[in-house]
Amino acid sequence: MSSVLSVQVWRFAVVGALGFGVDALVLTGLVRAGGYGLYEARLLSFAVAVTVTWVLNRRFTFRQRASRDRSSEYGRYFIVQGTGALINLGVYAAVLMAWPVLAAWPVLPLAVGSGAAMVFNFVGSRYFAYCPNA
Repeated sequence: MSSVLSVQVWRFAVVGALGFGVDALVLTGLVRAGGYGLYEARLLSFAVAVTVTWVLNRRFTFRQRASRDRSSEYGRYFIVQGTGALINLGVYAAVLMAWPVLAAWPVLPLAVGSGAAMVFNFVGSRYFAYCPNA
């Protein structure tokens, strides 16, 4: 793996961890202090986290690949992240269906789903969302 790609993967992972923290904080705040329902709060927290990670990835991970058309770039990024979320959920469910015993340790199928989604999200971000010629 090239050094540029290695740095991008590392930065993408760090930004993703920060995005998870933002997602968790917003979700908790909306439910506990804002009186939102669990699902409405989750949709809002996801949108906030995607926006934060788009900005951070644009500035730190894919700076050289960032497009001048920010709104189109953001739309492509949101599509990638939304698809990644569906992949995460699908892999999680598939692992649980294939190995029902893992219901006792749901973090294991969660990790498999998260890993699959992270690979998709990185590739989709690098080659579709942050595409300077798009």
